[in-house]
Amino acid sequence: MATAKKAPAKKAPAPKAAPAKKVAAKKAAVPAKKVAPAKKAVPAKKVAAKKAAPAKKVAAKKVAPAKKVAAKKAPAKKRTPNAAFMKPLTLSPALAAVVGDKPLPRTEIVSKLWVYIKAKGLQDKVNKRMINADDKLKAVFGKAQVSMFEMAGLIGKHIVK
Repeated sequence: MATAKKAPAKKAPAPKAAPAKKVAAKKAAVPAKKVAPAKKAVPAKKVAAKKAAPAKKVAAKKVAPAKKVAAKKAPAKKRTPNAAFMKPLTLSPALAAVVGDKPLPRTEIVSKLWVYIKAKGLQDKVNKRMINADDKLKAVFGKAQVSMFEMAGLIGKHIVK
């Protein structure tokens, strides 16, 4: 009988641990029973899982259109320049002395003027928007100092169309 007493003594701590788990489970189950039967507690988890799933789908839908928009922008063709801008124009003798005597498009005239201005250091040191004209540029601009924004308008007077 000594063995019989020892066996229940060993079983006693194990059941004590199990009832503690049952008590915790009962405490958790008690509010569920008051609110709804235990069977409906399981569908509540499914509902929570269903709510999480549509959120993932919505996020996936937002990402997918962005990829489609990027795909549409990538194959865009390069713009072809307007033929009127690329038409070679005849220059006046004053402007030809600065940029050369060959007929050039307006865009090339402006870029060659900037090359001349940079090479001679004609930009104002304090205000880089202002161009200090040398003798050749005075003949084109008509004054000693010109704003870079005025420059294009003043060049137009020296272009023969």
